[in-house]
Amino acid sequence: MMQLPIIYRISRRLRALVRDRRANTAVEFALAAPCIFMFIFGTIEVGYALWMQNALDYSVAAAARCASLNGSACAVVNSNSQVTTYAANESGASLTSAALTYTRTAGCGCQVTGAFTIALDIPWDNALSVNLSSSACIAPPPSASCAS
Repeated sequence: MMQLPIIYRISRRLRALVRDRRANTAVEFALAAPCIFMFIFGTIEVGYALWMQNALDYSVAAAARCASLNGSACAVVNSNSQVTTYAANESGASLTSAALTYTRTAGCGCQVTGAFTIALDIPWDNALSVNLSSSACIAPPPSASCAS
């Protein structure tokens, strides 16, 4: 029996490997999986950021309304820190009163503003963050003034 040259044997095995189609799906998934997972987790994080923006919008509007009416629903509101605490409690999210400010002497009336930064937890890219901000200003009725 004649010994085949090593190059011929290697090329014959490589050709057989190229014709073998049994693991194509696994290889294609391995190549596409990082992009698919990044897209899925990015969509989830963007949805979270939009939810936090909505919570911030709602909380500043509710606190400005509360401060301008100074009614029974806001009976606990009588200082700047309590207005911002009320806003943080109304958000329904992880907002703290430190992210909110209240100005009772604004030209437009009772103004509540908020700013919040979210770090997006997207795989393979931990440097992304989103700065959220919102402001609401509501004038009190003519016979009333903003909560002090």
